[in-house]
This record gives sequence, structure tokens and C-alpha cells, in this order.
Amino acid sequence: MKETYIILAAVFVPVLGSFLLPLIGRFSTRIRNVASFLFVLTSFLCSLALVSSAMAGKAVVFSRQLPLGFNLSFTADGLAVFMACVSSSISAIIILYSFGYISHYENQNEYYFMVVLFLGAMMGLVFSSNLIPLYIFWEITAITSWRLIGFFREKTHVFRADKAFLVTVFGALAMLIGFISIYQQAGSFELSVIKEAFRTNPLPGMVVLLILIGILSKSATLPFHTWLPDAGVAPSPVTALLHAAVLVKIGVYVFARLFVATFALPELWHTVIPVIAGASALVSAAAALIETDIKRIIAYSTVSQIGFIFFGLAVGNEIGVIGAMLYILTHGLAKAGLFLSAGIIEQNTKTKDITKLGGLMGTMPVTAISFLFCAFSVMGVPPLGGFFSKYLVFSGAVNRGDLWIAGVFLLGAFLTIIYLFRLFNLVFLGKSAFPQAREGSLGMVSCVAALAVLSVLSGIFISYPAKVAGVSVQQMLGMIK
Repeated sequence: MKETYIILAAVFVPVLGSFLLPLIGRFSTRIRNVASFLFVLTSFLCSLALVSSAMAGKAVVFSRQLPLGFNLSFTADGLAVFMACVSSSISAIIILYSFGYISHYENQNEYYFMVVLFLGAMMGLVFSSNLIPLYIFWEITAITSWRLIGFFREKTHVFRADKAFLVTVFGALAMLIGFISIYQQAGSFELSVIKEAFRTNPLPGMVVLLILIGILSKSATLPFHTWLPDAGVAPSPVTALLHAAVLVKIGVYVFARLFVATFALPELWHTVIPVIAGASALVSAAAALIETDIKRIIAYSTVSQIGFIFFGLAVGNEIGVIGAMLYILTHGLAKAGLFLSAGIIEQNTKTKDITKLGGLMGTMPVTAISFLFCAFSVMGVPPLGGFFSKYLVFSGAVNRGDLWIAGVFLLGAFLTIIYLFRLFNLVFLGKSAFPQAREGSLGMVSCVAALAVLSVLSGIFISYPAKVAGVSVQQMLGMIK
């Protein structure tokens, strides 16, 4: 019973607390900032408190009957707890970074309200074991991300925020139609009931397609990928939140929840998904090679790396799925570090054009070194965390016999090394273009350095998250055996 309250606290402390922040901010910005961090920290600590149950293979369940026949159902199993820990921990670091980054902008009350509500919606979605609450929390993330992408209120920024909103919302509507189709056959929106209903019956291909439209649009995967690089107009902590911790990871999480843990994905889709993911990885990596905007390069990198996660999940065997889950962690840490580093660079040089930068290693050494180690993790350089997640994804594909698609992703991994080294070279090496540039505030630089250190430690101590991921995957695969 105690653990069910922990689930509720993980979800509703940030959801409900976010509505207090604008009111608190009218009296004290410092208290508002601290409160926003504490709300997110509470989610993280509650998620950590559920790890022991997850490791024991126990699923903690909360369920209440709502009017009109709907249920509010939360389940804390291994997959949910793993995702909750990753999302809330990175979000907490991003909130700390925001204290320095956002301090001289207007609309700060709205910013903290939207960021904390965003994280709360993610936690609600992660723990939801009923398709209706899952969809509602999914749409809350769309609304909050729309406001955050257009935070600076410029005409171009609002247009790009509208684009992101429309792509993800219409994708979500297609997914909702798929959910309704499932309800018509299973007679319930509860995942546990749906799992039993489809234990022997394959999910219709059209239903799979409808749900995938929602998932791929949210995850900015080809052909729905263009909104994510455009979202780089948002404040850097927002782009870090969208790319690393929460938004695009929602899609891969729901894919794992539905097509690994609940349904047996029809065999055809075990080929279709890797093909889509591989095309997305290569196209976005090629775009990153020629792009000159630092945040758009990192954004295209996110699109590419999300393809690797889908690849691991679609492989469907234990090694591949564990690799995909670890990829969510290692990519989240490293990509947040890259975006927050880009925020420091942009604030101090007033440009995002890498052709106008250079030599920042001399004036911003901590940011430069932190950026490099985060880039190493994304590249998959041992012994950083990104190496192990990539290795496991490729191992899962090879064990399944998908050698040709593994070769496609190997090319994508090679392109990742090229465009990130190009980025680091043009921004940090060579002649100094901004000799007056200095490091960001102590808090901002500390957050970037912490993410770089965590990227290293996630490789050195990879066995610990791998154990949680392993138990989670065994639970998921056991549900469809």
C-alpha cells in the first residue's frame, strides 16, 4: 500500500505542484526556483524508491474506478521505473541549469510551470497502465512542449512551435484511433486485459500502423522528423528536455510498452521498423554533416540516435532490448550535456553558427571538455556508456541474423563520429573567434560537467543500470511468451 502512494507522489507532486509555481513566482523568484527543483527531485526520489520492487520482479499497481467506466491505473514495473528514473534525474539537472540560463528572460513563471508540468506528464505516462490516461498525459506533453518551443514569442519561433504541435497532435489522433480499435476487440483499455485478449490473436496491421504514426511523429522519426530540428529555437534547457530526457523518448517508451511488453509485434514489422529507423538514422546523420547551426546539428543527431533505439527494440531479443533501454539512459545523459553546452556557447557568443565560432577551448575549457566527453558517449567510444548500449544493440541484431540492417546502422554510427568531430573542431579548436567569451555561470557549467561525468560513470558502472534493464526486459518478454 505504501508503494502505491509513492507512485502517486511521483506523478502528482510535479503535476499539481506546477500550478503553484506561477503564484509563488509573484512573491519570490528564488522560492519558485527551489520549489520547481524540489517537485522534480521528489519524482526522482520516488522513482528510486521503487527500484527495489522492480529488481525483485514485483509490479506495484494502483487502480481506481472513474466515472463513465474509465480507470486511473498506474503500474510500476521494471520498464516504468527505469524510464522514470532516467527522465526525472536528467530533468532535475536541467532545472538546476535553468536557474542561470533563464534568469534574465521574461515569462519565467510560465517557463517553470510548463517544464515541471511537462515532467509530471511524462511520469504519468510512464506509469499509466490504461490507454486513456496514457493518451491524456501524452497530449499534455504536446501542449507544454508547444508553449516551451515558442517561449521567446518571435514569429518564426511561434510558427515552429505550431509545426511541432500539429505534427505530434495529429499523430496522436491516429494513435487514439488505434487505441479505440483495440478497445473494440478487447473490451477494455487496461493493458493487462488487452494483453490477455491478444495473447493468441495477432494485432491487425492497420492498428499497428495507426499506433506507429503516433509513436514515430512524437519521436521525430522519418518521415515526421523535421519538427525536431526546428524546435532548436527554444531555450537550450528546453531543447535538452525535448531531445534528451522526455519528449522524443516518450515514443520509444510507448513502443516498448505496447509492442514488446503487451503485444507480440507481427513478424513483418520486425523488418519494417528497422528499415524505417535505419533510413531515419542515415538521412538525419547526413543532414548533420552539412548543417551549420550547432543546435540543429545536435537535433539531427537525436533523430539519428532514436533510430538506434527503435532498432534495438524491433530486434525483439533480450540483448537488443536491453541495449535499447541502456541507449535511452546513455543517450539522455550525453545529449543533455551537448545541448546545455550549446546553451552556454550561444549565450556567450550570441551565435549558433559554427562557421563563425572557433577556439573556444581556450576561453571555455570546462564546457569544451564536457562537450567532448558527452560527444564521445554519443559516438560510442569505450569505456563510456554509449559504447555498451550501441554494442548490445548491434549484438542483438547479429544474433537475430539481421546483418544487412546492422550494416546500415554501422554506417550511421560512423557518420555520427564524423559530424560530432566536425562540430567539436569548428567550435572549440583553431583560432579564437571570440577571445572575450567566458564560461557560463557556475551553476550552468557544473550541470554540464556533471552530465559529462555521468556519461563516463554510466560506462564504468554499466552493470548497475544493466541489471535493472535486464530484469525489465525479462518481465517484458515474459509477458508475451
